[in-house]
Amino acid sequence: MIEILTPAEVERGRASGAIVGHILDALKGRVSVGTNLLEIDRWAKEMIEAGGATSCYVDYAPSFGRGPFGHYICTAVNDAVLHGLPHDYTLADGDLLTLDLAVIKDGIAADAAISFVVGESASEADLALIDATVRALAAGIAAAGPGKKLGDISHAIGEVLSSSGYRVNTQFGGHGIGSTMHQDPHVANTGRPGRGYTLRPGLMLAVEPWVMADTDELTMDADGWTLRSATGGRTAHTEHTIAITESGAEILTLPPAG
Repeated sequence: MIEILTPAEVERGRASGAIVGHILDALKGRVSVGTNLLEIDRWAKEMIEAGGATSCYVDYAPSFGRGPFGHYICTAVNDAVLHGLPHDYTLADGDLLTLDLAVIKDGIAADAAISFVVGESASEADLALIDATVRALAAGIAAAGPGKKLGDISHAIGEVLSSSGYRVNTQFGGHGIGSTMHQDPHVANTGRPGRGYTLRPGLMLAVEPWVMADTDELTMDADGWTLRSATGGRTAHTEHTIAITESGAEILTLPPAG
């Protein structure tokens, strides 16, 4: 079932989104060479609790994972791209890190992800990979609005990723979000314009382009969660939660202004 939220529920989604945007921005500023992934998980827990929210991940046990997840944030490094399970790993200069966070507050969830290079040794290839997901996300959001089709978002994302030279995996993508973190509809990262569900005010979506440098094939770690590039190539993932409004699409998970 696709959930259409009331204006009051969307307003609660704005509050949840603000928490997610703030935490990811704060973590990006705090993470450095020598930071351990388990430290990031602990910091996320502390900030979620300080914001009066609850993690969507700790007790999460979907069919595609070996649940419950048991941590507060996904931390994917280098060739890991999705559902990265925090573990005892110390970040090195040049590591490409993705942080993916979802919280729920007052009954409405929000979800976002950022990718960035730790330290000073960012390669042009890594920066291009991240930039492609950022541009694809912007294109997908620009294609969203009342009366538009779900395929319009997917097509816009796929056009940017493909034209940037990356292959698009369709196993995992964006999703509806609201009273729960993952709901219908699935938002594929490629598709045909003018097709699929008609977007309506009150619909909230997590839109999340992600790519791997030289493949569209995934492998799973023995932890039952972390998904990696099948070739060991680098990866990137960028995500925002948006709400469809009467006039377009509103991003709910932006970092604080300034």
